Amino acid sequence: MEKHKYKYMFVLLVVSVATLFLVSGSALMYEGPSAELIEHAQAEGVVVVYSATSRIAAAAEAFQAKYNIRVEYSQLGDGEMIAKVTRENIADVAGADFVLAQDGGRVFGELIQPGYLENYIPDSLADIIPDTYQTPMVFQFCNKLFVYNSENAEESPITNVWALTDPEWQGRLHLKDPFQEGVNANFFTMVTSPSLAAELEKAYKNHYGVEIELTTPNAGYEWIKGIFANGVVLGTSDTRISEAVGAKGQSEQLIGLFTFNKVGPGNQDKNLALAPAMDLEPFSGFYYPMYALINSKAANPNAAKLFIEFLLTDEGFGPWIHTTGDYSPNPTVPIPDGDYPLSFWDEILVREDPEWTFQNRAEVEDFLNSYMY
Repeated sequence: MEKHKYKYMFVLLVVSVATLFLVSGSALMYEGPSAELIEHAQAEGVVVVYSATSRIAAAAEAFQAKYNIRVEYSQLGDGEMIAKVTRENIADVAGADFVLAQDGGRVFGELIQPGYLENYIPDSLADIIPDTYQTPMVFQFCNKLFVYNSENAEESPITNVWALTDPEWQGRLHLKDPFQEGVNANFFTMVTSPSLAAELEKAYKNHYGVEIELTTPNAGYEWIKGIFANGVVLGTSDTRISEAVGAKGQSEQLIGLFTFNKVGPGNQDKNLALAPAMDLEPFSGFYYPMYALINSKAANPNAAKLFIEFLLTDEGFGPWIHTTGDYSPNPTVPIPDGDYPLSFWDEILVREDPEWTFQNRAEVEDFLNSYMY
């Protein structure tokens, strides 16, 4: 395991140096929103936002103070937001000017493709935010990792995700019900993609020493079948799952798949024993985007554009900037001490592809149903 530690020290050094150069170069390029955009936005005087995150309240307060534009916001669940935006667009009713929405597959297929939501890339940030995060425009990334109880373990008890299908781990993997949170369903959909299925096939051989014998369409489906047949424990919230996995004094080792921020400093008062398994083959979890998208029928499009640009800066990202596991697509926005940049996570986590998940999720959900119920 020592070689893995040095590998990650090296990777972290490389990405830290790269980020330093990128930040120092890019910070000089951002000149802020145009005077014309500010003028038009202030003339509108108000902006309406539907948000999947409660921290929109703090961001709205900062935006109002800076630009003297009133913000009306509603926090909505993923499905509720998608249904509301759809109804309002069909009825030609004024609703949100823009949304902060996750569950990329449904957002792509149900809101972007029909033309209800439109992409917006601020000119001032187009050369700063990497192209891969611009279409659709990502406002924030969150990550979920495999995390183990570290009370009596100095390192991860597994090194390969196929171990979670072995009898030794029966009933000891905890994760959130994929039918209760779209991003989890999207993760399982992603592992069935050709590229990840190929990685899982290779990981199977590395773990067992033999080629995989398929009873399902590919190795991704086979892994899903394996963990559910092995008695995976489904929870209702990442908080409760982290508490179940990390509780001290347990007689057997547990592993959970939940948001990385549950391992961060904000949870120290819970006295949990948690550590991320950051060197698993072929992935250590997944990360997923929250998108900032303008309503095609926005009554206040300029105020929406200005607020989106604000959220993509370190000032606008302030409510998230100190939380482990929350990342701006803008590389000039700092991350908390002890966390890692997006370039690091991209190497070890599965990234959600909204188009792939929209096209294939129904099939994967049918497959999940056959093992969950």
